[in-house]
Amino acid sequence: MAKIDFGGTVEEVITSEEFSLEKAQKVLENETIAVLGYGVQGPGQALNMKDNGFKVIVGQRDGGPSWDHAVEDGFVPGETLFSLEEAAKRATVIQYLVSDAGQVSTWPGIKACLNPGDALYFSHGFAITYKDQTGIVPPEDVDVILVAPKGSGKTVRRNFLAGSGINSSYAVFQDYTGRARERTLALGVAIGSGYLFPTTFEKEVYSDLTGERGVLMGCLAGVMEAQYDLLRKNGHSPSEAFNETVEELTQSLIRLVAENGMDWMFGNCSTTAQRGALDWRGKFKEAVAPVFDDLYESVKSGKEARIVLDANSRDDYRDGLNRELSEIRDSEMWRAGTAVRALRPENRNE
Repeated sequence: MAKIDFGGTVEEVITSEEFSLEKAQKVLENETIAVLGYGVQGPGQALNMKDNGFKVIVGQRDGGPSWDHAVEDGFVPGETLFSLEEAAKRATVIQYLVSDAGQVSTWPGIKACLNPGDALYFSHGFAITYKDQTGIVPPEDVDVILVAPKGSGKTVRRNFLAGSGINSSYAVFQDYTGRARERTLALGVAIGSGYLFPTTFEKEVYSDLTGERGVLMGCLAGVMEAQYDLLRKNGHSPSEAFNETVEELTQSLIRLVAENGMDWMFGNCSTTAQRGALDWRGKFKEAVAPVFDDLYESVKSGKEARIVLDANSRDDYRDGLNRELSEIRDSEMWRAGTAVRALRPENRNE
């Protein structure tokens, strides 16, 4: 393992130098990998493994858009595309990638398909960490492992096709075969991870739920809305408010952060922007710190898990979700975004 200094803390990570694709292929050469669920993470991981030369089948409920999506991607009903249970029976590695709520409802059927020595793979620590709520307790005679890409399923696939890979965390919860860690790393490489860093199921879900509700999605959306509303209230046009809130961030500044860090982005902005950002950075941190404390405690206590499972198990969940998303999409801010994106040179030339 490579030892990397992360800001004063040394961590051991796995790169392609320590665990090559050829080694992963050797480790998994006699394994059949079933990707259960073809919604968010399923397509990217399944296609990447298929392209990397692994034996992959897909398990998905017949008759829905995800089944049709799998067919469009080249999986053949009765050959490489089956029901959830049939795919699980045929596999030695079961990648359980249906939604967290979906795992709760399908677990009894999947559990019955597990054979001694199989590997039960997750990309999220939710089911195992909150087992008191999910009821998911794996049998003792299987490996229970995790590879969690740090990005959406679309990014997993796009980065793979671009040759860059995606960073992933990995964990072993239960090692029945003595090969659990080796299988985990091989699967991490197989799905296209750029590097793999160790975690636990508990730490993965705590950090993941905090990140999604915080900086990555919830906080970002809320802060954008607050700034946009402020600018509009003070007489700025929709295009100006959107450009100064979203477009400059996504099309310029965040790319500089990704390239070489926040200080690099600051250093490539005007001295006026630098001074203001440095002065206000601490004020924003102080203002939101109590919110993050509340958020982490809500995650750690299991409250967020209860909210997710209650909401996502309702029969009308999808209708309610579509209403909430349409409220965002139809707001003035994001209608302005649609208009601004249409003005980008690459879109005008289509």
